[in-house]
Amino acid sequence: MPGLTLPSIFSHSLGMSQKKSGNGHFRIVLTGGPGGGKTTAGDLFRREMGERVAFVPEAATMIFTGGFPRTRVPGAVHAAQRAIYHVQRNLEDVQAATYPDRILLCDRGTIDGAAYWPGDAQQFFEDMGTTMEAEMNRYDAVLFFESAAVGGMSIEGGNPIRNESEKQAAELDLKLRKLWSQHPRFFLVPHHPSFIQKISLALDVLEGIVSDLSCKAPAKRGKRRPGALR
Repeated sequence: MPGLTLPSIFSHSLGMSQKKSGNGHFRIVLTGGPGGGKTTAGDLFRREMGERVAFVPEAATMIFTGGFPRTRVPGAVHAAQRAIYHVQRNLEDVQAATYPDRILLCDRGTIDGAAYWPGDAQQFFEDMGTTMEAEMNRYDAVLFFESAAVGGMSIEGGNPIRNESEKQAAELDLKLRKLWSQHPRFFLVPHHPSFIQKISLALDVLEGIVSDLSCKAPAKRGKRRPGALR
């Protein structure tokens, strides 16, 4: 897949330390279609990077595993996405207040709901009383994990609340990518038959982003083969 090599990606992202997200706290989004591995990757990132980051769990998983009904009725989906949006914002605020000196590593962001919203994505932002620009400004970088469904692989396992078919997962991946790729610091982690290689590449990129965000230098790790990302 053509794209930027790791060195050029890090050069491309220089200057990130000059600007925090719109609410004064550095935030990195991990997102992508169902079955992309972002949640697993997020847990590994948190363990690897320790006190440099604070993890913000996925609001949708918390809501649906807590008993919130999940159906495909449009009106019910609208209600669910409203709940997820507000929980997401408040989860981020809780972690920002609890860990004021850490970068927030967010499992999905407030824009994700627009991809799940029945109808036009713009209606999602209007219903939430915000704009896409305002929500983009909440975040300093986006690490997008392409769904395994895009490569024709199974997305079973991992998240117990996932109910999308492979076709639906691929469609959601496309919608999410269309939205998030408008962010000036959007980095794509493409599908790879080897999940280990995919996560290894993503961790290298994330370490570069964290370094740019003025955190202390990451620990030395073995050199990996650069891959195409954007």
